Amino acid sequence: MWWIYALLSALFAALTAILAKVGIKGVNTDLATAIRTVVILFVAWGLVFWRGGLNTLPSLSRQNWLFLVLSGVATGISWICYFKALQLGKVSQVAPVDKLSVAIAIILSVVFLGEVLTWKTAIGAILIIGGTLVLIL
Repeated sequence: MWWIYALLSALFAALTAILAKVGIKGVNTDLATAIRTVVILFVAWGLVFWRGGLNTLPSLSRQNWLFLVLSGVATGISWICYFKALQLGKVSQVAPVDKLSVAIAIILSVVFLGEVLTWKTAIGAILIIGGTLVLIL
């Protein structure tokens, strides 16, 4: 079942790139990021209320809070950089290079989370890195 959500994530990430490219034309990218963030804020909290997740809020540990906040900061910086890259470059170049994050996440998961690096995963990461280099050069 996870792969269905992963494919939907990829689909909506692709739509994000196309819609953002059209939406940021002539707009300050920081303002565009802020607008996008407000929309996501409403959608995310709407889902929390709709699915009844608010009652689990008191059970979050300090570690949960710390790493969720740090993840949010990383997301915000990523979005700011992504929108600026989209404004300056082509979607067909920016979006695939942005997906280099997949290879970086694989490396970081091995180093920091102790996940096992299989040959299949390593080859996939190398192909992503190679593809990114082809697009950049």
